[in-house]
Amino acid sequence: MACMKRRHFLVFVAAAGLFAACSPPPPDPAAAPGPLRVGMELGYPPFEMTDEQGRPAGVSVDLARALGAHLGREVVIENLAFDGLIPALKTGRIDLILSSLTATPERAQSIAFSEPYLRTGLALLVGRGSPVTNLASANAPGRVVAVKQGTTGHLYALAKLPQARVLVLDKEAAAVLEVAQGKADAFLYDQLSVYRNWRRHEASTRALLEPFQTEAWAVGLRLGDDALRAQVNAFLADFRAQGGFGRLGDRWLAEPKAAFAAQGIPFVF
Repeated sequence: MACMKRRHFLVFVAAAGLFAACSPPPPDPAAAPGPLRVGMELGYPPFEMTDEQGRPAGVSVDLARALGAHLGREVVIENLAFDGLIPALKTGRIDLILSSLTATPERAQSIAFSEPYLRTGLALLVGRGSPVTNLASANAPGRVVAVKQGTTGHLYALAKLPQARVLVLDKEAAAVLEVAQGKADAFLYDQLSVYRNWRRHEASTRALLEPFQTEAWAVGLRLGDDALRAQVNAFLADFRAQGGFGRLGDRWLAEPKAAFAAQGIPFVF
């Protein structure tokens, strides 16, 4: 009997040793962190776009890479449709959103935001022959106001322009084309985009750049991800103190920066 007990004990010890050998080692706290998965829609130049080789480029891409360097993490850009960014963040497909995202009370119910890094405002791109001269004149029967789906311009138009027909489109370019061809009276979007699209279509459009609603862009994060949020906020403060935003403006936004100054309109950075 004693011999059988000893054999059972030896079998148990051997099995335990085999199990321990097959178990993965505990995680190394000093191991390098995984890649930082940054969600953005690469269809909003000069902030989020692709270069001639199809690689991510623009203000937000440079900012994301600077953030990754600050955190010591590789950056992986996930190109997603704008209205799919928040669902991707909430399901864990991406770690944060850096895509010209306006911080709104509605969005803050489902995601967290960093401190603002850019301030802008809603403006109007109007047709050259359109009777629209300001926001009030856009809110009239028979007026057609184009918006991009899921943007703050879309939400603003639904709430503030009840008399106009709000034309909801998936792409910025489609909304601009409606105005340029005279099919819509105005396109409601952010100031920089309005300026950029006016320069592309000067013969058929006008830019009303004075903002009628100011907004702040921020990095979107998952609710409860307080450690990453603190890291992002620390990076933004340091990046601003070191002149990083000024350099981004000079590299990507030199022309609108000068145009805004000429009109006495505060610039975004």
